[in-house]
Amino acid sequence: MKELPAPGGQAIENLIARYAELVDDGDFAGLGALLADATFTGSGEPVRGREAIERMFRDTLIVYADGTPRTQHMTTNVAVEVDEEAGTASARSYVTVFQSLPELPLQPVVCGRYQDRFERRDGQWRFTERRFRATLVGDVSRHLRA
Repeated sequence: MKELPAPGGQAIENLIARYAELVDDGDFAGLGALLADATFTGSGEPVRGREAIERMFRDTLIVYADGTPRTQHMTTNVAVEVDEEAGTASARSYVTVFQSLPELPLQPVVCGRYQDRFERRDGQWRFTERRFRATLVGDVSRHLRA
């Protein structure tokens, strides 16, 4: 069966979901590829380009013996606005990051909001900007490097 391309809104929601999967899998090279054409802005200076984004995640997140940060990103309240004619879109969403370790019971460690921009190039949607703003912060001592 041939897979049909997802309509703009669904394709963008898929990109948002893929980001969460890559972070939770500890696949920082995958994140660099996913955000290669984007500027990522979090708590530090904006970062742009595949290698810089991959390095930022490697330098920021603590990874455990299983190769993951032992997190689960739950992205909710996703609102997507697509301009099919212009080949651009924007999205906003909430994120709650849960973490669990043998010595850390399952708990939310950070909540925040994403503001995203996308463009369609060569028939494929891609991130052009991802902004993260933390709104609630718990115990991130086992999630983020100092």
